[in-house]
Amino acid sequence: MRLAALQQENWLILHDVDSLCDDATAYQPGPALFDGAAWRRRGHVVGEAPGRGESLFLQAGKEQWVLRPYRRGGLVARVCEKRYAWSGAERTRAFRELRLTADLYDQGLPVPRPVAAGVERLGLFYEAALITVRIEGARALASRLSEGSADEALLKRVGAMIARFHEVGLDHVDLNARNILVDGDGAPWLIDFDRCRLRTSGRWQEGNLARLARSVAKFSTVPGVAMDAISAGYASAS
Repeated sequence: MRLAALQQENWLILHDVDSLCDDATAYQPGPALFDGAAWRRRGHVVGEAPGRGESLFLQAGKEQWVLRPYRRGGLVARVCEKRYAWSGAERTRAFRELRLTADLYDQGLPVPRPVAAGVERLGLFYEAALITVRIEGARALASRLSEGSADEALLKRVGAMIARFHEVGLDHVDLNARNILVDGDGAPWLIDFDRCRLRTSGRWQEGNLARLARSVAKFSTVPGVAMDAISAGYASAS
């Protein structure tokens, strides 16, 4: 994946040059790319993702993209929902997540193909958004668990997938059943790499799995059985 950075006024954009270009007939890197209202006016918003952040599904030619603005959670969101302290473009959450996702994508791991990260600098603060390619036919593992359609074979594939990410050193700080998607062919994918990083092996791997177990317990009617299957798949691939 070939990444390029550019600046337009107070905007800094990091993008995949194979997804965007300066050709007037194609999608171009610029602030308008991250303007959800502009996509709505053109009638290119085809859906919205559940959860915090108001992510939009966009029709971009033959592809669908996911536009995800960065939003704070917890108590701090009551004071400042979407602004972060500025300390340089490469230290922004959007640039760091896009570079990490591109790295994982280049390694052949099941992650959405990143398209662009946009950062609007506002003095000492910034706001940001990320665009990735939507995974066709994908549903959250949380939904499959809730309706009882996550069978043992699928859960073992989920465990094996997590082992692959751990093998390359990915510490996914928010590993939960909503951030694991299952496509129409039953293949699992991992999403949302905000604040994640690559590390050497350590106890953080156990922490990832413990966080996932707590999430599985919220959605599955048989959480122990579900997590046993995930653990079995993880062990077989480790």
